[in-house]
Amino acid sequence: MRTPTLFAFLTLVTSTFAGNWPAWRGPAADGTTPETDLPLKFSATEGVKWKIELPERGNSTPIVWGQKIFLTQNVGTKRTLMCLDRKDGKTLWQAGPEWTEKEVTHGTNPYCSASAATDGERVVAWFGSAGLWCWSPDGKEQWHVDLGAQSHIWGWAASPVLHGDLCILNFGPGDPSFIVAVDKRTGKEAWRFNVPEPVVKEGPGGGKGFTGSWNTGFVAKVGTREEFLVGLPGAVFSLDPKTGKELWHCNGLNALSYADPLVGEGAIAGFGGYGGFSVGVKPGGSGDITTSHRLWQEKKNPQRIGSNVVLGKHAWLTGEPGVIQCIEIATGKELWKERMATPAGRANTWSSLVRSGDRIYAVTQNSDVVVFKASPEKYEQLAVNPMGDGLTNSSLAVSDGQLFLRTHKHLWCIGK
Repeated sequence: MRTPTLFAFLTLVTSTFAGNWPAWRGPAADGTTPETDLPLKFSATEGVKWKIELPERGNSTPIVWGQKIFLTQNVGTKRTLMCLDRKDGKTLWQAGPEWTEKEVTHGTNPYCSASAATDGERVVAWFGSAGLWCWSPDGKEQWHVDLGAQSHIWGWAASPVLHGDLCILNFGPGDPSFIVAVDKRTGKEAWRFNVPEPVVKEGPGGGKGFTGSWNTGFVAKVGTREEFLVGLPGAVFSLDPKTGKELWHCNGLNALSYADPLVGEGAIAGFGGYGGFSVGVKPGGSGDITTSHRLWQEKKNPQRIGSNVVLGKHAWLTGEPGVIQCIEIATGKELWKERMATPAGRANTWSSLVRSGDRIYAVTQNSDVVVFKASPEKYEQLAVNPMGDGLTNSSLAVSDGQLFLRTHKHLWCIGK
C-alpha cells in the first residue's frame, strides 16, 4: 500500500500571491515557484532588463510585490529598507534606523543580511540589535520593536515570517536566543519560545564547537495541523505558530544550523552546518520524538549554508563547496552527488536553491547562475550563466518570469 503523500502546504500560498515573491524563499517559503517560464540562458550582456549599483555589500535577498522591490541594505551607520521601482530599479523610498553602537559580525556577513517580508499591506525587516521594523508599502512607519542586543561572532541573518496575524522571528544566533511572534499590525508581542541548550555542542571531529541558528523557519501544514518548523542548535523543532508552544523536537543536528528544514513525502529533514549532521524525521508525534520518529541521521556532510528544495520523495541539497546531492528524503539515501560545472572551475555557494517545475536554479559565489534538472537519476546541468559581477551570497527572487539577483555590487533584473 502506498504511503500517503506529505507535502508542505504553506499558508502563504494563495491566489493573492500570484507573481509575487513576498519573502526570502518565495510564496511557499520553501524555494519553489509555480512559474515555469523563467529564463534558462542569459549573461551579463544578454537577457538583462536592468541593473543598478548598490551602496554597500549585502547578503540579503530582494522580495517582490507587484511593481515594488524591497531590499535590506546597510548604508553607513543606517540599517535601511530600500523600495525600488520594478520597471527600472530606481529608488522610490528608503527608511531605517541609525545605529552607531558596536555590533559584532563577520566580514563575510555584512549588516542587514536578513531579507524583508511583505503581505502587500506592510513590509517587515529585522535589523539585529537595531530592532524589528514595519512600514507601509509607501514607506510610512507602522511600528518598531526593540528586542534587545544580538551578538554573535558570525552575525545574524534570520528573516521575519508573516503568518496570519503574526510576524514570527528567530532572534538568534547570539545569547539570548528565542523565537518571538508579534502582532503584525501593532508589533505587540504574542508569544516567545526560549531556545534550549543543545544536547551536543562539539564541533566536527570533537572539541569545542560554536552554537547558533541562522534558520528563518516556516509554517507548513503537516497532516491536519500547522507547524512552525525550524532548525535550532542540536535539533529540529516544531512549534504551534499560534501559541509558540513546542509540538515536538528531534535531536541529531550539531549545534550550528543554517539551512531551513524541508518537508517532503513521508519525512521532514533538518540540516546542521559547518560539516554537521542531518536528520530525517517521521511527521507527527509530540515532545521528544528522537527515539520514536527519527528515520535517519547522516554525520558526514559538507558545510551547508544555503537551503534546499524538495519534489515528492526526493530532495536536492546544496553545499558550500558547490556540490549538489540528491537524496531520498524518507531514508537519507544518497542517489547521486556532483559538483556544478562553471567557467572559473569553482562553484562555491552560500545561496539557497530555487525550484521551477523540473528545473533547479543555483547561484555560485562567483555570481554564476547554474540551472540543472530536478532528476533523481543523475546530475544534468542545463545551463551555466556567468554574470561576472564578483561575489554574491544571496539567493534568487522570482516574479512574473523575471529573476532578481543581488550581488555585492549590483541588483540585476533578468528577463523580459
